Amino acid sequence: MNGRGVLAAVFRFQSVFGLVLVFAAAIVFSPHRDGELVFLGSGNLFNVVRAISEIGIIAVGMTLVILVGGIDLSVGSVMGLASVGVALLLTSGGWGLVPGVLVVLALGFGFGLLQGIASARFRIQSFIVTLAGMQIARGIARMWSGGEGVSITYGDGPGQAPVPFSLLGERTFGGVVPIPALFFVVVAVLAVLVLRSSAFSRHVYAIGGNEKAAVLSGVPVIRTKVLVFGLCGLLAALAGIVHAGQYNFGGPNDGTGYELNAIAAVVIGGTSLSGGRGSVSGTVAGALLVGVLDNILQLNDIDSNVQLIVVGVVIVLAAGLQRLRPATV
Repeated sequence: MNGRGVLAAVFRFQSVFGLVLVFAAAIVFSPHRDGELVFLGSGNLFNVVRAISEIGIIAVGMTLVILVGGIDLSVGSVMGLASVGVALLLTSGGWGLVPGVLVVLALGFGFGLLQGIASARFRIQSFIVTLAGMQIARGIARMWSGGEGVSITYGDGPGQAPVPFSLLGERTFGGVVPIPALFFVVVAVLAVLVLRSSAFSRHVYAIGGNEKAAVLSGVPVIRTKVLVFGLCGLLAALAGIVHAGQYNFGGPNDGTGYELNAIAAVVIGGTSLSGGRGSVSGTVAGALLVGVLDNILQLNDIDSNVQLIVVGVVIVLAAGLQRLRPATV
């Protein structure tokens, strides 16, 4: 492999290299318990994946939006709206599990579609559209819930949610693997497959690479952008449903700041904020990197404010590395 090939590999797999380095550092600095490394315990490692599952699901949708050169600041609020919505529908609303979940997913998808139409059809910058969407979704969530969180109890009586919904807070495969982690894995795998083998993926990368050229090439730019925002809203709603089921609670303030964490995972994963370059697999590695970093800092009782600073530095370094990336690599 020549020098250019090595350079291309570094930029393409920067999140993987970063994850390996952080994972190795976590092993070195892991506290010990009963002669074993706490970090490498299976329970702890799966806790890392569980902790990033909701942000990871959102980050997959964010990756699609950023690949077309956009941004979505509303995902955290849509997640909060979805958590409130599913909690209310399944408890006081008396809805069944499947109808309630499908309605909330449709709500997230529709919210995303409307933002996509405003951005793509009316050419309003996605930053402005989704900034407004962030406020609108949060306001709807607070109005819907009366400004209060909604606790979820399970059973067959009035005001109780269907018992199967509680499975989102459980673990499977011998009580080891958290159910939310499985949702994250399934979403990520499906997204990777779609972006590797579909006309939709070619349209997404073409738009992000050069939108004018994509238009001249006959790519349905507006339709693709609208669909991308719709999918991002759908995944934010799914994250909200997972959140409500995992914690037996839906709150109008759930998801606050999650949009920034999702963007962080995407950037650390090597996706260019200008669009056209990046991958879902990189985003998954970026989310895991942040999760491992947070976990080892917590295991060592590092001040939470220091944790924020460290993650912020990592984001800047990842974005700076992308700025150094040659256009031909």
